[in-house]
Amino acid sequence: MALLKSLLTSRHFLTRFSIVLFFISSPAFSAHLEDYSIKTYIVHVQHDAKPSIFPTHTHWYLSALSSVEDTAFSPSIIHNYDTVFHGFSAQLSSSQARKLEESPGVNAVIPEQVRQLYTTRSPQFLGLKTSDTAGQLLKESDFGSDLVIGVIDTGIWPERRSFNDHDLGPVPVKWKGQCVATEGFPITSCNRKLIGARYFSSGYEATNGQMNETMEHRSPRDSDGHGTHTASIAAGRYVFPAATLGYARGVAAGMAPKARLAAYKVCWNAGCYDSDILAAFDAAVADGVDVVSLSVGGVVVPYHLDAIAIAAFGASDAGVFVSASAGNGGPGGLSVTNIAPWVTTVGAGTIDRDFPAEVKLGNGRIIPGVSIYSGPTLAPHRLYPLIYGGGEGGGDGYSSSLCLEGSLDPKDVKGKIVLCDRGINSRAAKGEVVKKAGGVAMILANGVFDGEGLVADCHVLPATAVGAISGDIIRRYITSAGRSPKASIVFKGTRLGVRPAPVVASFSARGPNPESPDILKPDIIAPGVNILAAWPDGVGPSGIASDKRHTEFNILSGTSMACPHVSGLAALLKAAHPGWSPAAIRSALTTTAYTIDNRGETMLDESTGNSSTIMDYGAGHVHPQKAMDPGLIYDIDSYGYVDFLCNSNYTTKNIQVITRKNADCSGARKAGHLGNLNYPSLSVVFQQYGKQKMSTHFIRTVTNVGDPNSVYKVTIRPPTGTLVTVEPEKLAFRRSGQKLNFLVRVEATEVKLSSGSSTMRSGAIEWSDGKHIVTSPLVVTMQQPL
Repeated sequence: MALLKSLLTSRHFLTRFSIVLFFISSPAFSAHLEDYSIKTYIVHVQHDAKPSIFPTHTHWYLSALSSVEDTAFSPSIIHNYDTVFHGFSAQLSSSQARKLEESPGVNAVIPEQVRQLYTTRSPQFLGLKTSDTAGQLLKESDFGSDLVIGVIDTGIWPERRSFNDHDLGPVPVKWKGQCVATEGFPITSCNRKLIGARYFSSGYEATNGQMNETMEHRSPRDSDGHGTHTASIAAGRYVFPAATLGYARGVAAGMAPKARLAAYKVCWNAGCYDSDILAAFDAAVADGVDVVSLSVGGVVVPYHLDAIAIAAFGASDAGVFVSASAGNGGPGGLSVTNIAPWVTTVGAGTIDRDFPAEVKLGNGRIIPGVSIYSGPTLAPHRLYPLIYGGGEGGGDGYSSSLCLEGSLDPKDVKGKIVLCDRGINSRAAKGEVVKKAGGVAMILANGVFDGEGLVADCHVLPATAVGAISGDIIRRYITSAGRSPKASIVFKGTRLGVRPAPVVASFSARGPNPESPDILKPDIIAPGVNILAAWPDGVGPSGIASDKRHTEFNILSGTSMACPHVSGLAALLKAAHPGWSPAAIRSALTTTAYTIDNRGETMLDESTGNSSTIMDYGAGHVHPQKAMDPGLIYDIDSYGYVDFLCNSNYTTKNIQVITRKNADCSGARKAGHLGNLNYPSLSVVFQQYGKQKMSTHFIRTVTNVGDPNSVYKVTIRPPTGTLVTVEPEKLAFRRSGQKLNFLVRVEATEVKLSSGSSTMRSGAIEWSDGKHIVTSPLVVTMQQPL
């Protein structure tokens, strides 16, 4: 036991544990060790259950920890939480966690997850210009002045022009936050634009040991780039001229250029730890933010085990709008993350700008590609030898096809253009591998799963990305050309007015919702491909360590970039409509979204080139001007979500963990089913079980936020093979703020399906008064049980 104790109390327990296993392998000992493995847990308490003997909650928490202390490990508090969540986080063994969960006043002990980042013409593409009437949203909201957006991410580089405070008024009186000054991040880093900056590293360091401060900053300063980029998308000031390596020249601006920013750094070299994310939410809501922008995510778990879902509920309950990235797990189904109904989940689409870089093959064929490269280019009118990494590039074939570190043989690669497959290492890192091996350029080919979706990267050598079909064409050409395949890459700069746009990004995570199929996720898509935004010093535009280039702006893609577009738009809407709840803002954004691209046709799915579906884009692409004046909204208060959780069969204890409210589920279950959450979309899953006919109903309440006297008539677009009715067919409002109810009945007929399979069909319910069109997607899924 002395050996066991010394191992468990070591920061390097896991390393030593692997050595001990060579000597001790009995199942009983393994189970004993599992009981004593140390990890971080988040402890939820009943706030009013604190015994009066303790002067503060912290004293109570320390006492609870001492009660589970044993000879192997003495736990200590990592963070206290008291705003969006009541409790604390601590490192515990599994046996200590089980004991603590049985302590009086403890509702739950939740294992920590580690989250990952979901890594400018977009204001103009969205219609947010100030030069004409399309700028109404910016004008009416005074550019979001006095609204505060909290960005929970990798920190911020405050010196960027995007964060200047020229012409901004005093810091809002309501603001209670702080600018945490450290070495290299003086108090003057904050101003009337960046009004708060904090960092949270205790959870990260509890698991990984003390951070290496030569590699990352123990401060709110960004050493990654992601947080600076997302913050400037949400609320960057107008900056001219702006460009990356000569590409995308023009004016850079965030969605809400006058909104205030508060940066909460929670992401470090090893990821973003739940205990730190929860602490950031807790601080942000206490500080007085109006919007939280979260471009990180992880695996989907039930809401009572999901620290982000719990924290976001606390924020929503306090009136704070939370937008989160849908994730980059597309184009596969069921890949969407951050799926709680009180979070606005944002997928990614393209804008009408790209950066073409074509491959010219020796047979004269031109292959389309995209790239951002500004260094020495290939000699014009010259073709270079072309090689496939997985063919003659050396290595074991597999690793060289992916151009992994050390996989390419310089003898085979020198002076040639190398075709590399996507996967394992980063796209830019593959270029570095080719460059080190003496290659002159790289063509990066998508895999089958990536499809035809292309992302432009800042490469360290001449390089371009091509789709999966194009990759196959190039490989066949290399094979057919025998000993002399040749190619070149022609860089075309920046191209505007691209059609079609928007297109649903290949990487954008898709529905259906894996936790609550009756809630449509993602909610919406926004620009997330090749987005220009601010970038820190000390990080090259390619993001790889050897890249020493400096740039004030960078072009990135991901649902990480889409999320802050919606965060900024939410701030503008909140500024224009101070009384709107987070649910009202989401309703305005989703019921006014569009699904038709700039050709006048249904948006395409980038991965296939076919029409996209409701599971790809949710309600559609954001339309800020229409969201400003939606006509009707679907509002939800916190007790609506409690009823939803009751009808989703969460226990009263689990509901208390999520909501901090005592739930009486008997009333909720009498009142209806989980589809009756007043969500701005309608979704049902019918389990066939041999039934010929199936039916359900939805009850919805709409609030008039348009003209006082207005009459809305319904138009039904039923999903194929269903009968849909709406009662009443007309809603007559007499005043602004008035609420009226309607009932939607859906009947479906059994369809032939194999065991365990399903089919999805979509339609819509539209209300119009002749001025507004309020659209709610309607999704019917037929499922054949196993």
